[in-house]
Amino acid sequence: MDTPAAERLRLTEIFLSVQGESRTVGWPTVFVRLTGCPLRCQYCDTAYAFHGGDWWDIDAILAEVAKHGVRHVCVTGGEPLAQKRCLALLERLCDAGYEVSLETSGALDIAGVDPRVSRVMDLKTPGSKEAHRNRLENLPLLTAHDQIKFVICDRADYDWAKDMLATHALEKRCEVLFSPSQGQLAPRELAEWIIADRLPVRFQLQLHKVLWGDQPGR
Repeated sequence: MDTPAAERLRLTEIFLSVQGESRTVGWPTVFVRLTGCPLRCQYCDTAYAFHGGDWWDIDAILAEVAKHGVRHVCVTGGEPLAQKRCLALLERLCDAGYEVSLETSGALDIAGVDPRVSRVMDLKTPGSKEAHRNRLENLPLLTAHDQIKFVICDRADYDWAKDMLATHALEKRCEVLFSPSQGQLAPRELAEWIIADRLPVRFQLQLHKVLWGDQPGR
């Protein structure tokens, strides 16, 4: 008997790697990459997840995750919340005892996400070409369990992010991450700006790219 559509999601890939970003950087992590994204950030490195993919039922996803034998799971995309059944998947993963994180663009409502999930939410800078998609109503929903990420393309992006940090007192809501956009801003330059301004943010590089470049599934 076919699985009801209400229990299925379209996936691009499931794979085991190390977490390259955020609070759990370095931990062996299963990544569940959902297909589809309504945004088109100019620096996107996962455009292959915009289309295609295969339908999986939630039980099959959990069974595949379990095969890898690690406790950290990251649901990513694309934009995972573009699929309504992502919320059910997150809940099931938490119920199964995993440490679950969600990587989301910040353009969609995060209110329905299970509170056990660590939401790693972007604020899109002007350099992304998608800053108009930021859903600022999400900001009051963030807690100390969550993280907010800025991908910085240039000095103008940095100044914009610094202003958003101050205007919304983001460091008092959750951990704040600043990352240089690969190939657009030298990592050392961003680090020096943060140090000079003594910003209450965490500088981060994409560890998986240091190790494996832009190879999909790593």
